Amino acid sequence: MCRMLYRMKVTALIPDNIVQEVNRNASGKNLTESLVIALKEWLSLKKISRLNKKVARKPIEFRESFSASQVRSLNRKK
Repeated sequence: MCRMLYRMKVTALIPDNIVQEVNRNASGKNLTESLVIALKEWLSLKKISRLNKKVARKPIEFRESFSASQVRSLNRKK
């Protein structure tokens, strides 16, 4: 099975101070890797934020018979 990898070359006007800060904080081997790391982290934060909003609208409810110790024991059997 072949795995297709799509890449895009982008020209973006980003202020130097932001580029330098991303490069410093993302610790990539080069600017491209640092930008990819920073964008992936930003996307992860956005997904968590959306999930938090969804849970706030409709909180998770457990059945009355729910037991954390039963769940732990089931997970340990695997």
